[in-house]
Amino acid sequence: MKINYLTMALAITALIPASCSAAGTGGVPVTGGRDIYSGLPFRMDSVREPSIPPRTVSITDFGGVGDGVTLNTKAFSDAVEHLSSLGGGHLDVPDGIWFTGPVRLKNNIDLHISEGAIVVFSSDRDLYPIVNTSFEGLDTRRCESPISAVNAKNISITGTGVIDGGGENWRSVKKSKMTSSEWKKLVASGGVVNEKKNVWYPDEGYRDAERNAEMNVPRRLVTDSEWNAAKSFLRPVMISFRNCENVMLRDVSLQNSPCWTIHPLMCKNVIIDGIKVRNASYAQNSDGIDIESCENVVLLNSAFDVGDDGICIKSGKDGDGRRRGTPCRNVIVSGCSVYHGHGGFVVGSEMSGGVENVKVSDCRFMGTDVGLRFKSKRGRGGVVKNIYADRIVMTGIVTDAILVDLFYGGVSASEAAEMKTGKNGDNHVKAKIPPVDETTPEFRDIHISNVVCRGAARAIYFDGLPEMPIRNITLENVCITSERGAELKYCDGVSFRSVDIRPAEGEALTKDNVDNLKIR
Repeated sequence: MKINYLTMALAITALIPASCSAAGTGGVPVTGGRDIYSGLPFRMDSVREPSIPPRTVSITDFGGVGDGVTLNTKAFSDAVEHLSSLGGGHLDVPDGIWFTGPVRLKNNIDLHISEGAIVVFSSDRDLYPIVNTSFEGLDTRRCESPISAVNAKNISITGTGVIDGGGENWRSVKKSKMTSSEWKKLVASGGVVNEKKNVWYPDEGYRDAERNAEMNVPRRLVTDSEWNAAKSFLRPVMISFRNCENVMLRDVSLQNSPCWTIHPLMCKNVIIDGIKVRNASYAQNSDGIDIESCENVVLLNSAFDVGDDGICIKSGKDGDGRRRGTPCRNVIVSGCSVYHGHGGFVVGSEMSGGVENVKVSDCRFMGTDVGLRFKSKRGRGGVVKNIYADRIVMTGIVTDAILVDLFYGGVSASEAAEMKTGKNGDNHVKAKIPPVDETTPEFRDIHISNVVCRGAARAIYFDGLPEMPIRNITLENVCITSERGAELKYCDGVSFRSVDIRPAEGEALTKDNVDNLKIR
């Protein structure tokens, strides 16, 4: 029987502010003239801007040349060391094309990319040493990031210039992701093609390393020579801030990342404001931002157009994540737009350390595979709770407008739909149900309100674990037009209030093993 829910008559788009801004140094960030902390459903201290000493030097003072040809790695290093010796300050990168290797920031330093400046990172892998780090939630080794900081305080990247990560020199590419002319051009450039998989690799080392990797993390490399042979596979995230405090990115444009674009890991007091991230739609693993095991983060007024998840919250994977035991908590996302990408706002799948106290509001997702995406699987462990999504608009969502999937298979939702095997965990009922233990992920206390979606393949899909159902999810004032309606599996305590689902065919709601469902 088709269910017609209460029709929502809210002009959601009118609630979304045109812009975000932040107060001056040391001020409280606001959105659309409102204090973003007002009415916050959890306790969170205000995040303050980094304290940078009021002195400025130019990269040109240290021999930098912005001709697009001269390698400026030493100029950047010398400038950072000079500022560090004085207690910090602003490193100005003026108009020009600044070709360079890795840039390592230190305490109390702001890297300012001027409006007419483009920083382009070299493809020479010899410039990027292999370092110990964490990637996809696992303790591992990767090439050093184009921009990085470790154990630093008061660091920032500002300005309206552009940073280009040179990612096309690092990534593998699936033929299905490109046009025929793009594919022909790529193959003609060199590299190695796996004809069976229709995948292009930068070199044989990348191809060979991928064969023995868990997702994108090598698991059988031991000696330094083995790691070096796989160096092209160890493509770095573009901006890596690890164990840092008082971090800010403001106004800068980032593009063409080798892998994830921005990765704050175990950082405290982070502001991301007014940035733009643009990666090719075929760019593998080119997430916009992955906020991992961080505390007190605000992400405001930013735009993402990428080849993977747009805005993602993480906290480590499986045993490594549980041993770290550092949740991602106290996060505000407001006034952001995500265009192409696997998910607009995403939690998981690496969430083994837990995620809690997150609010995403006043955001737009246009053409993403999924709008609000929560994903995990058996073996992760961790608890995701106290998540609030409010005033969200979506258009042209390729699969599910709202998805909570605890049978994540390691591919995008659109790829899972194309494969038509194990789609979103549809075959899980045949699997043996394990006992609940530390490896069992738990998703609960998720609140979604004031959402409008025009166009999705399926309105809602909740797929919990038989041994650990998804618990206490509320949806209020939600209107979704879609090809198919909502489908709920293994849930307990779902509440729909003023929810209007308008499928082109079939039932508005189907359910399987759902307890305590309330529809008002």
